[in-house]
Amino acid sequence: MSDNNLRGVWAIYKFELARFRRTFWTSLVLPVLTTALYFIVFGSAIGSRMGEVGNVSYGAFIVPGLIMLSMFTESIGNSSFGIYMPKWTGTIYELLSSPLSAFETVLAYVGAAATKSVIIGLIILATSTFFIQPRVDHPVLMLGMMILIAIAFCLFGFIIGIWAKNFEQLQVIPLLVVYPLTFLGGAFYSITMLPPFWQTLTLFNPVVYLISGFRWTFFGEGDVSIGVSMGALALFLTLCLAVIFWMFRTGYRLKS
Repeated sequence: MSDNNLRGVWAIYKFELARFRRTFWTSLVLPVLTTALYFIVFGSAIGSRMGEVGNVSYGAFIVPGLIMLSMFTESIGNSSFGIYMPKWTGTIYELLSSPLSAFETVLAYVGAAATKSVIIGLIILATSTFFIQPRVDHPVLMLGMMILIAIAFCLFGFIIGIWAKNFEQLQVIPLLVVYPLTFLGGAFYSITMLPPFWQTLTLFNPVVYLISGFRWTFFGEGDVSIGVSMGALALFLTLCLAVIFWMFRTGYRLKS
């Protein structure tokens, strides 16, 4: 990467982070307030009746799920909007004609979106300390997995931003696919609580493996083994990178 290209990547990265600061209330305060409401409703009202889940208090059990729920939506929303706006305004052609390679372009947009998502994830974790005493058995692995999951879903959001032809399409997959899969993926419960048939069916939900792996870094246990979760995350990252490579190579919805 040449010095000029590095400056170009840094310029896009700073611009995207500046947008994060301009939308402070919706980007930062809203997730914190939402997390507080979840703790009040699920952690206090429901958790007091559920007791423990796998030797962990229900309030602590839902912390990884809450973090993932916010990070999924924030990662997709930030990265999809970041690349969609140049398409909508027409400045995408200036970006494509610049010396920046496809890798450098993705690095700038996805890097900025992932940074914002990780910050929000850490703030939600900090917010949880006002309600419970969170337990993190593997903090380094937790942070590493948080970063990888943020990157994976930012890549997924980048794909959506290129694919979308309008603002409505920009919201379809996050609202109608990702959000329901997250709720059905064990964000607020262990799939071991389900009847055998539904446990088997739930294993076809890819989000289960990400939430389970992230929860393992907190408590040392999950619905599936950590090895399977890491394999699923690696597969998701690889698929997203392959699709983005194909989009730039063919110019799919970038040059038309």
